[in-house]
Amino acid sequence: MKTNKRRQKKVLVDLSELSNTYCGLKQVALAYGNYFKENYKKEESGYALTLLMPKKMFGMFGSEVRYLSSSSRLRRRCPYLFPTFDVWHSTHQLSRFRPVFPRTKLILTIHDLNYLYETDGDRRERKHRKLQRKVSRANEIICISEFTKLEVEKNLQLGGKVCKVIYNGVENISVKPEIKPLREIKEPFFFSIGTVMQKKNFHVLLDMMKLMPDRHLYIAGDTKVDEYAGMMKKRIETEQIDNVTLPGTISEEEKVWFYAHCEAFLFPSLLEGFGIPVIEAMQFGKPVFSSQKTSLKEIGGNFAYFWQNFDPESMKQLIDENLGKFYQDKELALKEKEYAASFSYEKHLEAYEELYTT
Repeated sequence: MKTNKRRQKKVLVDLSELSNTYCGLKQVALAYGNYFKENYKKEESGYALTLLMPKKMFGMFGSEVRYLSSSSRLRRRCPYLFPTFDVWHSTHQLSRFRPVFPRTKLILTIHDLNYLYETDGDRRERKHRKLQRKVSRANEIICISEFTKLEVEKNLQLGGKVCKVIYNGVENISVKPEIKPLREIKEPFFFSIGTVMQKKNFHVLLDMMKLMPDRHLYIAGDTKVDEYAGMMKKRIETEQIDNVTLPGTISEEEKVWFYAHCEAFLFPSLLEGFGIPVIEAMQFGKPVFSSQKTSLKEIGGNFAYFWQNFDPESMKQLIDENLGKFYQDKELALKEKEYAASFSYEKHLEAYEELYTT
């Protein structure tokens, strides 16, 4: 007698941000895809997986998953053309795509509410109304940090829904290949990375580096977003800050090299829903000197050193007092690496897979 095989739930995971070359959300989408490539087996899983992603990238995550194009203009304009799914995971709150069928379970991951601080007036209100509609539609609301959860609970109407925290996964890049940049690197050097824009607060490092002429600072990241990067470049030139370099965007292999060879990682950011670079630097056993704004105090935990203010003398003092101590304590780097490993994508996706199948 034949037994009826239980129908697998049809799950869509939105990886449409793979099309954004320099966006941090691309790295999140890429890590999701790589996890599924290594771990997802359709016959063994409790769900049938479809990845929504650019058509030109179909196949890059193996043959166990199905692919659905996020490149189709017609589908973007007419969401009713999407197949029906039991579960739809919007991996970030900014996606242009949404399920239209009311029976589809929507899992909405919220990374931050930065628009509340970066915009104002009508633009801010439009962004807020748009996110509120998504929250009202969602069946599960997931935040990537306790800080983001508090922001969501404070600023959005949840309608009795419980907001949960699943910490961001951070891919272990310390085991990846490295390539030294094709330029002269001045050592010893500090490293920082991120789109060179106002919220990253990189300019506070310029005055600090004037006080540290024996060290160099490399700030990697896109410098073509707005006038802030231009201001940074102009200050470096006119004030002759010869020990700070903005190399622009770098490859993944170059990023690994900078993390591996820097003396310390500096991160003065003002707005972070999580702060992935902090954990990436810790994967290499590097001392991290960070702003304590927004989520960074939470994510840096007991393993980062936090500036109390952005006075250049005070910033330098924190580094001077702790840099040598960090390298003298041989156990500290090992404990830091263990802490960084606790933010694995395996742990992250296992929590989501439970939501996919329940």
